[in-house]
Amino acid sequence: MSLSPTGALRHSGHLFAMALDVVWAIPRRPFQAREFIQQAWFVASVTILPTALVSIPFGAVIALQIGSLTRQLGAQSFSGAASVLAVLREASPIVTALLIAGAGGTAICADLGARKIREEIDAMQVLGIDPIHRLVVPRVLASMVVAVLLNGLVSVVGVAGGYFFNVVLQNGTPGAYLASFTTLAQLPDLWAAELKALVFGAIAAIVASYKGLTAKGGPKGVGDAVNQSVVITFMLLFVTNFVMTAVYFQVVPQRG
Repeated sequence: MSLSPTGALRHSGHLFAMALDVVWAIPRRPFQAREFIQQAWFVASVTILPTALVSIPFGAVIALQIGSLTRQLGAQSFSGAASVLAVLREASPIVTALLIAGAGGTAICADLGARKIREEIDAMQVLGIDPIHRLVVPRVLASMVVAVLLNGLVSVVGVAGGYFFNVVLQNGTPGAYLASFTTLAQLPDLWAAELKALVFGAIAAIVASYKGLTAKGGPKGVGDAVNQSVVITFMLLFVTNFVMTAVYFQVVPQRG
């Protein structure tokens, strides 16, 4: 991957063009249902356990920090609401995105990169088969669906972990913790988090597919493409998260 400004702009343009091609190819028939199911199962199998294990300490750290802060401020009754907001709005989509990109995205990039250096992609194009429609679209849709489901899993596990550590380790009041859920949190927070996870899953799969389909230089090139896909995905995810959060706060009125 070129480090010059011209090379970076060229790769950015190609990545954006591929994203448009993926969007354009989604409604095309026939839909690759078998490939979609296989990829969804594969991505879920490599991300469910790590996501659950990561979300427990994530929720615990948030609960411990917020519990300590609210106790210093004399606002222990709001510790539940603050923990839920932190987990629901930011922690869940970010953890989901990092696991989808780090586990699922790397596998997608390595698979497509191996096909590329074995010239399978070129053979498909010679036969008149569009690799975007045949290979990329099922992987993008599978990553989006799995990301939405994982976001719900992280939300539940994170909130449960936060409740346990706040009530058991910090001697919080269970009733006050549960009653404060609806004080500041609201249903649009959940929809916004699910939308974030959907977009993050699409970004991770598109970047991984692009780097895999453009891999060159043999097995070493595939390894470099995997590393680059993870770095690029993380950068795009954090920028996209900032933009979506800023838009959400402008569109949805917050509770006081």
